[in-house]
Amino acid sequence: MSDQTAVETKPKLFAVNADSMFQMPKFEIPKFDVPTMEVPPAFREFAEKGIAQAKDGYEKLKANAEKTTETLEETYSIASKGYADYSLKLIETARANSNAAFDLMGELMGAKSYSQVLELSTAFMRNRFDALTAQAKELTAHAQKVAADSAEPMKETFAKFNQAA
Repeated sequence: MSDQTAVETKPKLFAVNADSMFQMPKFEIPKFDVPTMEVPPAFREFAEKGIAQAKDGYEKLKANAEKTTETLEETYSIASKGYADYSLKLIETARANSNAAFDLMGELMGAKSYSQVLELSTAFMRNRFDALTAQAKELTAHAQKVAADSAEPMKETFAKFNQAA
């Protein structure tokens, strides 16, 4: 026996087919027959009406949502302009009060006697009390106007919704 025949005659201990090792088991998925049935015409008509009503309801809801968005945008625009104007009035009021206080300080520096200081201070306090009362009335009126102007688009929209309902 030659060496080559000895090699050929040795049994193969680890002869494994890789394809058979990783194959999925073979089985069939059962087939279920779906029963066929005819949908009654009344049910079909009912479903079609429901779909039509849902589409109509969606369109109305969409239109109302768009109108509400427009109203909110308009309200916000009016309110922001009103608040900016109100802020300018506050600044104007603060400037007038500061100028009056500086004027008082200048007059007090030029006072020749204690009685003149008291007289200037008393006159300033009366003047400022009257001015602050007028300023408070003006700011209150402006704030009420801003609130009313801002609420107007909402009132109109709600009135339209109430009429439609």
